[in-house]
Amino acid sequence: MSATPHPKARRPLGSLLLALVAALLPLLTATALSAPAAAAGEPSRAATRAGAVPAAALTEVTNFGTNPSNLRMYLYVPESVTPKPAIVVAVHWCTGSGPDMYNGTEYDTLADRYGFIVLYPSVTRSSKCFDVSSPQALRRGGGSDPVGIKSMIDWTTRTYGADTGRIFATGISSGAMMTNVLLGDYPDVFAAGAAFSGVPFGCFATTDGSEWNSACSGGTVTRTPKEWGDVVRGAYPGYTGARPRMQIWHGTQDDVLRYPNFGEQIKQWTNVHGVSRTPAATDTPQSGWTRTRYGGTGDRAPVEAVSLQGVGHNLYAQGMASRVLTFFGLDNSGPAPQPGACRVTASVNAWSTGLTASVTLTNTGTAAVDGWKLGFTLPAGQTVTGGWGATYTPSSGSVTATNAAYNGTIAPGASVSIGYQASHGGNSAAPAAFTLNGTACAAG
Repeated sequence: MSATPHPKARRPLGSLLLALVAALLPLLTATALSAPAAAAGEPSRAATRAGAVPAAALTEVTNFGTNPSNLRMYLYVPESVTPKPAIVVAVHWCTGSGPDMYNGTEYDTLADRYGFIVLYPSVTRSSKCFDVSSPQALRRGGGSDPVGIKSMIDWTTRTYGADTGRIFATGISSGAMMTNVLLGDYPDVFAAGAAFSGVPFGCFATTDGSEWNSACSGGTVTRTPKEWGDVVRGAYPGYTGARPRMQIWHGTQDDVLRYPNFGEQIKQWTNVHGVSRTPAATDTPQSGWTRTRYGGTGDRAPVEAVSLQGVGHNLYAQGMASRVLTFFGLDNSGPAPQPGACRVTASVNAWSTGLTASVTLTNTGTAAVDGWKLGFTLPAGQTVTGGWGATYTPSSGSVTATNAAYNGTIAPGASVSIGYQASHGGNSAAPAAFTLNGTACAAG
């Protein structure tokens, strides 16, 4: 591994996104994209010590693992990185780069505040667009950009002991499309995503090698919710675990990836989560915005969608990243439980080589919990063989139980009951301690 620190040299966001639109419009007339000049302060490659990269500087990491499409990896690690940090994968737009995404968004400064790590993948092909169209990109482990990005996540997780239950993706335009693809290909890796001006997973699919799909960009590709959901499920056949939550942003006047793609994404992700397309909550966070939530009413609903009236493709603005972090649960606010805000009781019915465990989780806080992961460690020799009320991964050791589609919201004072069956080698005890979304719960 080699790494090169990149001192902060932020470019104005407005000029970046205006350049994005200007560069993308020729695609709609089938002209070729040319590669842009390097971002101000583009880092050069140089060797540094193995292991952790320099803190508080954008750093390029090389030799990070399998990388079939020759992506580049940039990493930002704050001085105050937390133990078992979360990872936010921030994915750039067509003609952009990892350093452009770093310069044009505020995820690094938010990382300074909250202690997570930001990973910036960067395309090297001439268009500087992510591959969201090839058959290889649209299946788990199939190759192309998603495999390279997964390798970057694995490298970061190994190096920093990152929390595998708190890995997130967000992107703008081509990066928003890749956010949809990553969540579809790797539902067991990502906890949530946020897509700014994107299209549904699989909408851009082509078989002729083209990177551009005019029917999809023009908003003429429409499918039923189940059809869209099946496209996602087909990326990882047989997977039955929890699915990442999705936040979708789109402007009504988007003339590059047109507005019907907003509704098609809602169809897709509500079907994937098995929740109603009738909003559970609708509000106006600020003038011209309409926010709808599906399958839950709090900050961590399974699907959240924000429509911006009269706004074009140049959608992203300063301040939106903070709203993304609230949806992700990384801003230390909202419904995340605080110490003493949850209680867990567990009982076991055992026999010679097996057991069943009944677990009751109670929200003792004052805010609803929307989306939960219950963590616990199985006693040595126990292996989960089945369960109900949640998805259990892995089957032994440190286990995470992730809510089902129907019980993800727990109101203040309310409880949810789950359970599992396990084999054992003599120790049939219940787990001794539990955490809810990373925070310790009281027992009994």
